[in-house]
Amino acid sequence: MAWDEAKQHAALVRKLGIQQLISVYHKFKGNARDVLLWGDEIEYLVVSFDDDKKTARLSLRQEEILEALGKLERAQLEEQRVLKEQAEAEDNKDFVIEVPPKFHPEFGRFMLESTPGAPYGMTWASLLTVEKNMKLRYVETWTPCWPRVPLTLTSFPRLGAPGVFTDPYYPPTGSKSRSQFLPDELINLHIRFPTLAANIRSRRGAKVAINMPIFYDINTPRPFRDPTIDYDRHLYPEDADVRNGAAKEGHIYMDAMGFGMGCCCLQITFQAKNLEEARTLYDQLAPLGPIMLALTAAAPIFKGFLADVDVRWNVISGAVDDRTEEERGLKPLKEDRFRIPKSRYASVSTYIAEDPRLREEYNDPDLVIDEDIKKELLDNGFDERLATHFAHLFIRDPLVIFKETLQASPDGLSDHFENIQSTNWQHMRFKPPPPPSNSSSSSIGWRVEFRSMEVQLTDFENAAYAIFVVLLTRVVLSYGLNFYIPIGKVHENMETAHARDAVREKRFWFRRDRQQQPPLPGLIPLIESYLNSINIDVETRCQLSDYLDLVSKRASGELMTGARWIREYVRAHDEYKGDSVVGEAVTWGLCREVEKLGMGEGDARRVWGVQGLLGRWAERV
Repeated sequence: MAWDEAKQHAALVRKLGIQQLISVYHKFKGNARDVLLWGDEIEYLVVSFDDDKKTARLSLRQEEILEALGKLERAQLEEQRVLKEQAEAEDNKDFVIEVPPKFHPEFGRFMLESTPGAPYGMTWASLLTVEKNMKLRYVETWTPCWPRVPLTLTSFPRLGAPGVFTDPYYPPTGSKSRSQFLPDELINLHIRFPTLAANIRSRRGAKVAINMPIFYDINTPRPFRDPTIDYDRHLYPEDADVRNGAAKEGHIYMDAMGFGMGCCCLQITFQAKNLEEARTLYDQLAPLGPIMLALTAAAPIFKGFLADVDVRWNVISGAVDDRTEEERGLKPLKEDRFRIPKSRYASVSTYIAEDPRLREEYNDPDLVIDEDIKKELLDNGFDERLATHFAHLFIRDPLVIFKETLQASPDGLSDHFENIQSTNWQHMRFKPPPPPSNSSSSSIGWRVEFRSMEVQLTDFENAAYAIFVVLLTRVVLSYGLNFYIPIGKVHENMETAHARDAVREKRFWFRRDRQQQPPLPGLIPLIESYLNSINIDVETRCQLSDYLDLVSKRASGELMTGARWIREYVRAHDEYKGDSVVGEAVTWGLCREVEKLGMGEGDARRVWGVQGLLGRWAERV
């Protein structure tokens, strides 16, 4: 449904969504799991090269690539079926099915998402397969993509820049986004995605307005006024946005959902033992989200300009900000229900655990919630904090509604709940089990999604950060760690994480308990203490130490973040003019270097500045 029709059903979708949540809660609140399960999601950009012309373009061939990957998966499953039958006939008890990885579409037709075929456990053997599995997924994309190349690059440097940046080329316009810079043709063809882009714009009453500060280099014009903006375009009513001040001086201006949802990330999802453990993980990981955003920083270029930020987060936040002028506090409330201080894509707004260490002042006293929904949840057995959490999420409207879902019975489903839950893109996500009507989902428990990290340039780095966070969850639960800080400080830390080279130059709020003796030694020493306390063989410990050492050296500044390496590569390039403009030849060269890093097998040793990025691990990747 287009927004004018969808908004007539928003209240109904919220009502049905809450009913579905209540049903799932009562079915699964006593659910318990014996061990941690977890998995990662890695996103890729698919790039085509013309080495003669020194150009790199985003390849809009997601559909055919996914079709080829689907055929490969089916062939692998058939092969495993045959091998299983042979093992059973031979009474081979040692045979283990190798579940092939999964590949999924993303918002941009130039993007792919990959996940392991089955979740990892918490055995040490399982942890040591993570990097291997990531490499397998990367390699498996190569044949379907060829001659195009998948890159684990957070943002494509020239997305939305003047000239040609997609393959095939489409002019930058379209009725869904109505962007000056991006064509609608780069949006995933499934009706959900263009509808999402159009409904965000329609609900907001204007195009989204993303302004990222320019990096002032030696030849950057001062003041900087984005030269790519066409103030005289009159194709759509929203073209007046820039004439009415949407673009800020000193900033790179972007005007479409694709700028944000065209970025790639590394996400980790944990299945907890039970509801209580999931809530504890959500709360204790929340203050660490901004720290990990800064540590994984990998996005210093937007729309062909060096930005004075290192991460993607606020670009995506602005790209899906559907709040009206009333909700943003620019006009008095008249048509809308609430003033909402943050975009749908933001840091978490409340803690949720029933933890005696969680003092009331740590949560936001001015948190915006739907009081009627909170009362309904309380009346149906939810505790105060969990009811508050969902009552906050449900201040939002559903953005994409399919008519057939309104006509079907909501019983035994979670579609209306997920409609709103899944479009609250906070840096942590608390995920109830899927309803039991889906037999394939009957074994899934309470989950927590860690969403802040940027995708890294190599599988080794992605594995290192994933394993670091996984080990940290074990330490949190084993030692009963308390990382609570006021929720406002978490939001402040998210803003700090955007700063250029924040990991070296900025200070973050973190909990310090003066009564704690001995004082907190640091996260990696805590993980090492935990590893020392359990039965783990020397070889496994050494391999885990490699991952922890990389994270440690990034935190100390001894090794560069991906963002710093990218920025230094650009500034050292012969074609760069010191004017903040990242041209086609520079983009081509950068993407070819990232390709070498991803491929490894000796290529990485020839990458510009690789020692500053990876140190002694340059040989490994």
